Amino acid sequence: MSIFIRPYTSSDCEAILDIINFNILNSTALYDYKARTLSQQIAIFEDKLEKNFPIIVAEQDNKVVGFGYYSEFRFREAYKFTVEHSVYVTHKEHGKGIGNLLLSELITLAKKQELHTMIAVIDSENQNSVKFHEKYGFETVGVIKESGYKFDKWLNSVIMQLFLRP
Repeated sequence: MSIFIRPYTSSDCEAILDIINFNILNSTALYDYKARTLSQQIAIFEDKLEKNFPIIVAEQDNKVVGFGYYSEFRFREAYKFTVEHSVYVTHKEHGKGIGNLLLSELITLAKKQELHTMIAVIDSENQNSVKFHEKYGFETVGVIKESGYKFDKWLNSVIMQLFLRP
């Protein structure tokens, strides 16, 4: 059962939507309240691809089991060398190294695009994700307290950063 990392195609979007909507409805990994529609998710990804940002998927046994991408950190021109990334793995496959493969590939792609730094914004309750990012050299550079509100409580955002170029 090998895992294959490849570029996203629009036929992957339904499986990706299942992963996203599970996280929206069951976790603080995404600060959205409502499940997304397929047309919303396709539009989000089309925008990223038009801006030359990669979207990759992890496939196992011809099934999408995870995905990742990066895109603008902020929308001002001076931020053009900084990206924010996201990596998601289906909840049934956590702990099997899929996230490692996805993040490693995103870092490689960002370096090829000669980007300078990659940002992760992580809910502070998700210490597994914080530790996962630390393995790749991300450092916590700040915490934005009570930046989100979900599941009847205030949430803190941990900001982590990885420099891509020496």
